[in-house]
Amino acid sequence: MRILVIEDNEDLAANIIEFLSAKGHVMDNATDGVTGLHLAVVNEYDAIVLDLMLPGIDGLDLCARLRGEADKQTPILMLTARDTIKDKLAGFSSGADDYLIKPFSLLELDARLAAIGSRGPRRSQHVLKVGDLVLNLDTWQAERAGGRISLTPTALRLLDVLMRASPRLVRRAELEAAIWGDHPPDSEALRTHIHALRSAIDKPFDNALLHTVPTMGYRLIDPEAA
Repeated sequence: MRILVIEDNEDLAANIIEFLSAKGHVMDNATDGVTGLHLAVVNEYDAIVLDLMLPGIDGLDLCARLRGEADKQTPILMLTARDTIKDKLAGFSSGADDYLIKPFSLLELDARLAAIGSRGPRRSQHVLKVGDLVLNLDTWQAERAGGRISLTPTALRLLDVLMRASPRLVRRAELEAAIWGDHPPDSEALRTHIHALRSAIDKPFDNALLHTVPTMGYRLIDPEAA
């Protein structure tokens, strides 16, 4: 794999580059957001390791610019010392494919890069697709099997989070934070909205896409791709 590391901590960057180079990867490096953005736009990489806190342009802005202005779909693994649900959601919302908390194992870093790199280029930021379910992020219109689906604003936000994460499990706390921040209305609110979402996107069809993992959370997955 050809990998770009955008990290302003020179010691950490050197450790990552040395470790991954020994694994046979071709490495490039930038120590600030402006240089990192330039390299990511003009070159083709199999994956990008992106620090959140960078001089010039921070990681969230850089990621969003790559996905938006540059229309680059290179898989991105974001590094940060911030570990709250809100921080993770901000990373995913900006276009990151995965999120690794500092300090971390270099073996885990290598494994996660292999996982996101094997998925190929990230799908368009403007259209999310899981199986025959499509969500257009410009119009906020959902369709399945070519037919339009009417969803409430809350259901649309839930669908957005679940489709971006697919096929990853999304925990209840992560979904609640995405919809209501730190103050979910009550313990049954999420369950009620998930039930309504499932009725809209799955009930009329033979194959269910939305699955409950008891005591943990939910995942949206195409059974034919599993």
